[in-house]
Amino acid sequence: MATPITVLIVDDYEIVRNGIHAFLDTQPDFKVLGEAGSGQEAIETVVRLIPDIVLLDMTMPDMDGIEATAAIKKISPHTQVIILTSHVGDQFSFPALKAGAISYLMKDIKMNKLADAIRCAARGESVFDPPVAARILQYLRGEQSDSDLFLSSLSDREMDVLRLIACGLTNCQIAQNLHISENTVKGHVGNIRSKLQIVDRVHLAVFAWENGIASPSRNVV
Repeated sequence: MATPITVLIVDDYEIVRNGIHAFLDTQPDFKVLGEAGSGQEAIETVVRLIPDIVLLDMTMPDMDGIEATAAIKKISPHTQVIILTSHVGDQFSFPALKAGAISYLMKDIKMNKLADAIRCAARGESVFDPPVAARILQYLRGEQSDSDLFLSSLSDREMDVLRLIACGLTNCQIAQNLHISENTVKGHVGNIRSKLQIVDRVHLAVFAWENGIASPSRNVV
């Protein structure tokens, strides 16, 4: 008998975890090792159990799926992460894939299709929700540059923050301009650095200038 594919289910909604768990238990080639309700709990469980597959929600109370994916892949490169979410858009899918997720699927997927996607992931094969697949194909055809790809991952608010960074504003000044707290600005800056893979403000500004987001000569009041 073949060794079953081991799975960890991560979602902050117990009803979602239980539903997936119950279905996978009906499949003879799967073994659910456990469930987790947060990103940190998922990471701790991966350390202990090293599952073949992690089914991972994109939004959780303590960290997002992008951060959790990167941590899981660092702990266990063998473990394949499948994002299972209700969130669409390049700002979610591309960073998750760049962090190491093998597949990106919507929560309205049929259970048998989810099972097939898990089997594919165990073989190192990717499965994508159709709109995500279309965007990946567009990128591979050269219709979208690396910069466009990175920029498309930013939310509108993150674009606002990047623009103001490029204009030379401090976090305090950005907070005043956008009428948000300085801690919120710090969070946005961290997300921008992660998504663009740029570690300091100078290079963030240069990236923004090169891509026409802001001009180094522009003044902001």
